[in-house]
Amino acid sequence: MLLTDKAVKNAKPKEKSYRLKDGDGLFLQVEPIGSRYWRLRYFFNGKEKMLALGTYPEVTLAEAREKRLEARKQVQNGIDPSAQKKENKRIAALNASNTFKAIALEWLEANKSRWIESHAQRILRRLELHVFPELGDLPIKEIRPMDVLAALRKVEKKGATHQSHRAHQVAASVFRYAIITGRLEFNPAADLQGALKAHTETHYPTLQAKELPEFFKRLEAAVTSRQNKLAIYLLMLTFVRQGELRQSKWEDFDMEAQEWTLPAETTKMRNRHIVPLSTQALAILKELKNLTGHSPYLFPTQSRHKNPIISENTINQVLHKMGYKGKLVGHGFRALASTVLNEEGFRPDIIERQLAHIERNKVRAAYNRAEYLDDRRKMMQWWGDYIQRQATGESK
Repeated sequence: MLLTDKAVKNAKPKEKSYRLKDGDGLFLQVEPIGSRYWRLRYFFNGKEKMLALGTYPEVTLAEAREKRLEARKQVQNGIDPSAQKKENKRIAALNASNTFKAIALEWLEANKSRWIESHAQRILRRLELHVFPELGDLPIKEIRPMDVLAALRKVEKKGATHQSHRAHQVAASVFRYAIITGRLEFNPAADLQGALKAHTETHYPTLQAKELPEFFKRLEAAVTSRQNKLAIYLLMLTFVRQGELRQSKWEDFDMEAQEWTLPAETTKMRNRHIVPLSTQALAILKELKNLTGHSPYLFPTQSRHKNPIISENTINQVLHKMGYKGKLVGHGFRALASTVLNEEGFRPDIIERQLAHIERNKVRAAYNRAEYLDDRRKMMQWWGDYIQRQATGESK
């Protein structure tokens, strides 16, 4: 006699477990503690086997019968339902560990030692905002080029073509990592570059050389701390990146050798970089030492329990208050120095080396580090003299 919904619902526990049969091998097993399990008894290759079909009421009588029918078809086709169920679980577990997000986080961890912390955080944020929402939970083997393109087009619709290209680069790197580690055979992001909207590069706003005298008048009149003003002066004189300036420590400076050595862990591309110091930069450091020499950092904050150094926005906020919002940011001093030095006839490769732009050729990079240091000292002193003349109005 076949089971009914009422009979299944009213099945009560007894001292021992018992079975309510539905026919063709399907039965409901009722346990003394009240649990009710669907089971299917079947034969495969002459051996009796048992297949678990779920618990009641999560799996209804009708659903259990559907599962029985599916299992019987598998047996007829020479497939063992129990073995197939185990294989399905194995594939599901493998897919869960091989989602795009899981592999992307693994790739990020594997590369962290090559990047500074802020760069790693930017990449993670880019993934979280632009890639994970669409691709994160998908098994990486199931992702196709159209899936990647759809995710990037959502970024494009917001007008963020720069971010869509950056997100594409990051996604392509994750796919390459999956290929290298044996979890993917082709890169679905490899041929999408032509399908994305072109991005017009915008440069950091900066000053023209003729605007410098006015800039220094505003800087001296600015309502901000002397420490902040000295940070801007030192940034101009050395034209390092703002993150490198913010993280600088007194131990990184050799005043006798007139050198500032940026440790690899603080530079953008994890390369140790030497900055020759002009006499003007040394004067700034001497004044700053009286203000912050008690701290290991050149530019500490008052609220050291949150962050021991000034915020990444500190310099830009001062520039905004000076009337340069949208016209100048701290990073713009690098472009200013590059423009002036190139116009004055300094060799481009010396300027590029001082800007710490990475030389692709490793042999040439090693040669440049050794060959250009004396040239860079002369160039940085010229730049220090030039900045002093602009700030004070002195003639040559």
